Amino acid sequence: MKTIDLIRGAMHMADAFTGRLADDMRDAPLERTSSPAGNHPLWIVGHLAVVEGAMPQIAFGEPNPVEHWGSLFGIGSIPSDDAAAYPPYEEVLATYRDLRAKNLARLEEIGEAGLHRAPQAVPAGFEKEMSTIGQTYLTIAMHQMFHLGQVADVRRAAGRVPFI
Repeated sequence: MKTIDLIRGAMHMADAFTGRLADDMRDAPLERTSSPAGNHPLWIVGHLAVVEGAMPQIAFGEPNPVEHWGSLFGIGSIPSDDAAAYPPYEEVLATYRDLRAKNLARLEEIGEAGLHRAPQAVPAGFEKEMSTIGQTYLTIAMHQMFHLGQVADVRRAAGRVPFI
């Protein structure tokens, strides 16, 4: 098995879970986790979209197409219970899906050999986790799975049964 196969698999698995959980929370995008200070699905999906938009920025120095969402969903942002403070959930989810599809296509363009190249704009504090483009992709997938645990907790707090 090649490195690209493992990264592709992790990206697809994280994306499949994201789709299923995010779709299920369409009717409750501001529901909180079992902790009142926890993140809600709208913030989580928006945060994942901002991170997906950051991938080409980190790897290739290209602009993040959702940088304007940074104050809403970026690192250090605090989720609000005011739906009017955010773009509509459907827009945020569609943006995440579009950016993820572009990142998956870019992964195929990069290929196995390109995974070992150094990214161009690693955020401070992530130098170890993002020392290569391949590690950056894997970090994005692992980060997503972390936040999906929060969406699973939101679903339980809303009284929904687990999928698995």
